[in-house]
Amino acid sequence: MSSCSCCRPVRRLPKRIILVRHGESQGNLDMSAYTTTPDYKIPLTPLGIEQARAAGEGIFGVVSDGGMATNWKVHFYVSPYVRTRATLREIGRAFPKKRIIGAREECRVREQDFGNFQVEDRMKVIKETRQRFGRFFFRFPEGESAADVFDRVSSFMESLWRDIDMRRLDQGEDSETNLVIISHGLTSRVFLMKWFKWTVDQFERLNNFGNCEFRVMQLGPGGDYSLAIYHTKEELESWGLSPEMIIDQQWRATANRGNWNEDFPWYLNSFFDHLKDSEQNEEAEDNGNRDLQLTEHCA
Repeated sequence: MSSCSCCRPVRRLPKRIILVRHGESQGNLDMSAYTTTPDYKIPLTPLGIEQARAAGEGIFGVVSDGGMATNWKVHFYVSPYVRTRATLREIGRAFPKKRIIGAREECRVREQDFGNFQVEDRMKVIKETRQRFGRFFFRFPEGESAADVFDRVSSFMESLWRDIDMRRLDQGEDSETNLVIISHGLTSRVFLMKWFKWTVDQFERLNNFGNCEFRVMQLGPGGDYSLAIYHTKEELESWGLSPEMIIDQQWRATANRGNWNEDFPWYLNSFFDHLKDSEQNEEAEDNGNRDLQLTEHCA
């Protein structure tokens, strides 16, 4: 027995999705740490702990609208690595417990796999090779490429949409839900690439997140998410977004969902810029060919 569409629950979207990179880790400070400690066990440094606490205060200010909002909640997803879990613990200090509706360890937003124990000199050579080959498709020996990370992030997004559709994130009628995803630099960039449908060339432009730096994807009035609601154009430029990518973010801030290709055709033009602009151009060309044939016939 089918149900009419008017009886289905209305999809209530989180107001914000916030991506956070972990605080400074021992591996960020000293690459040799990876030669004796598995990547997933690398801890935060004392500075990383301070960064995480400061990020918590910053994120609290965002989701509470500077303390002015009263009807907000937050749900956390976190990579299972030691440094991301520790970052979440420190970020969590900024939030009253009643505001936290959930926290879930999510393996699919873990760091790109660089192999097992990493020999420092060998990794330097491998990363230099990655620069020549291209960051997105280069696969580390015994590890992953960014393209592999893209696949598992895509799977995570499918689960995220199911959580949203099934109201697992406690999206009430009278409250704003904010999702905070505490992950890693490349994984977060891949998340943005997938979400905003950026190309591989556009991904290659992007600069990494700083430690405990966060990006706020905020829901616009038209039902689409944009980085340009909370962040400035100058910030987007500093992250490596091209002028076209920034225009897209500005468009998303006010656009209605579903009109992307119609109202903002740059993505299509990146493939089909060699085609005619309209049927009128094609008709004009046909008329020109007929005139030429007639002239040749009369001659």
